[in-house]
Amino acid sequence: QVQLVESGGGLVQAGASLMLSCAASGLTFSNVAMSWFRQSPGKEREFVAGITRNGGGIYYADFVQGRFTISTVNAKNTVYLEMNSLRPEDTAVYFCAAKFGDVVAVPASINYWGKGTLVTVSS
Repeated sequence: QVQLVESGGGLVQAGASLMLSCAASGLTFSNVAMSWFRQSPGKEREFVAGITRNGGGIYYADFVQGRFTISTVNAKNTVYLEMNSLRPEDTAVYFCAAKFGDVVAVPASINYWGKGTLVTVSS
């Protein structure tokens, strides 16, 4: 059974940093592309960042603008999202996602989802 468990969300002020973690089990980490998506109230789930199976390809949404960094530690089956210079508009539930094959920005193509961790950024 595949499980993705996110942690690290919380309430911070604008300009602060957070590190999200996602621990994966039940899958071979090197066989999947890992991504982070987010969803704000009343909005559709959107792609934030993704990393290919071998870590050679990393992709970010335009709104990231160099503030976030995605990384993996395959030995720990864990993917991270380091978020700096947070803005109130970054407030959302952040979801970890796994997909066999390549990174995709389309939620409907994701194979496995975590339950999400809430990030709230106050102004």
